[in-house]
Amino acid sequence: MKAGYNPGRVAWPPFTTNRVGLGCMRLSTEQPRDLGGARATLGAALEAGITVFDTAHAYGLDDSDLGHNERLLGEALRTAKAIARTLVITKGGIRRPSGKWVPDGRATTLRTHCEASLEALGGVPIALYLVHAPDPRVDWATTVRGLRALLDEGLVQAIGLSNVSLAQLDLAMGLAPISAVQQGFSLFDDRALRSGVIARCLERQVTLLAHTPLGGVKRATTLSRQPALKAVAERRRVSPAQVALAALLDLHPRVMVLPGARRPETARDAAAADALRLDDDDRAALKKQYAPASVSAPQPAPTLGDGEVVMLMGLQGAGKTRAVRQFVEQGFTRLNRDEAGGTLAQLAQTLDQTLAAGQRRVVLDNTCVSRESRRSFLEVCSRHRVPVRGEWFEVTTQQAQVNVVLRMLAHHGRLLEPDELKKGQGPESLPPSALFKMARDAEPPTADEGFTAVTAHPFVRQPRCADGDPGRIVALSALERAPGEPPTERAADR
Repeated sequence: MKAGYNPGRVAWPPFTTNRVGLGCMRLSTEQPRDLGGARATLGAALEAGITVFDTAHAYGLDDSDLGHNERLLGEALRTAKAIARTLVITKGGIRRPSGKWVPDGRATTLRTHCEASLEALGGVPIALYLVHAPDPRVDWATTVRGLRALLDEGLVQAIGLSNVSLAQLDLAMGLAPISAVQQGFSLFDDRALRSGVIARCLERQVTLLAHTPLGGVKRATTLSRQPALKAVAERRRVSPAQVALAALLDLHPRVMVLPGARRPETARDAAAADALRLDDDDRAALKKQYAPASVSAPQPAPTLGDGEVVMLMGLQGAGKTRAVRQFVEQGFTRLNRDEAGGTLAQLAQTLDQTLAAGQRRVVLDNTCVSRESRRSFLEVCSRHRVPVRGEWFEVTTQQAQVNVVLRMLAHHGRLLEPDELKKGQGPESLPPSALFKMARDAEPPTADEGFTAVTAHPFVRQPRCADGDPGRIVALSALERAPGEPPTERAADR
């Protein structure tokens, strides 16, 4: 550990900065590359007052190009003699085989990536080091402890997380001094709000770094056609992008935004959003169209009426289908996306219509493994003042994979080929690997989401034979005896 280094949580950012940073990814991951334009963009950002730069070890074309973005950024900061007045965020824990993005949350990988980042940055310190994304194949606690080791040994100045669920954030904060969390967040994407991650960050005084704050490359090109943004922008004589960024900054002082840029003029325009202060008229206009235009305070629980909605939740193959039959037999109306088709949002609309029509006993057996995926259903029930009971079906990923395969065999009579799995729809065509993502996103339900009761059901594998005796294990030598001959003592005991 470096002498005098304090491994406790660092207030981040450690000094007053422009709350608009620059996301540097596209300077290295998109082709054709324009290194001259990239250097000009970084220079324009520095001249405009941007002091926070977001990069990553993985920002290159593939595994042979790792560290490209860090080298580009390090060169720009050294050339401008701006190291002392800037803060660099970088990330580890992602591999790029053939250009893909593959999480690798092993502690040894984080150390290797961190050391490679320090070398690529060429003397520019790492002000904040993030786990790029949770790896469903690695125990999350192992990843977080590996991250903390980098802080404890003084390789980085502060640590944080990226692209996490509330459950993962809570666990990490119990194991390491988390200073910042980076999530996708924009006026068009409120999942970080709906999941509870932003509320937890603000509650614990952890900085929220919003990546893709303009909604992504395709969305950013259409901002001028967004009525509310356009109206506010024209009234304030600024760009719609500045309004979209300022709206996020307006939510809370601990929110920072990290828009990407590939041109100097884009970087300058984004930097100017830090000085834009919205007024009440601006907020009212944006709030009518965009859900994230305000961080809602907790609302008191409504007075509940009659009826009950039961949500059966858990990974595919956890046993929900078997359990839902009992509720249907008791007179509950079943709503299931696999049967109805469409999206969860459309299913929530169906729930709204069902409750409005007077059917007050409903059971939903969709996976709904994350807080964000459940919130729309809970909001509907709250409006109708119907209590919601949560039933969580626990299962390991391995056991769920077994059930998914058995379901596939029962429906198709064989295992599907990879191209068939890609085209398949429904639980009987689910690729077993898809469970890893579900497991990564899994957040068992809690009462603070709006459930009146929550029950966890441990997984128990049901026997597949009617008599409960699925088979006996015997030695192969026992098969050599004559038909009808009892097995020898030696064979039977093996």
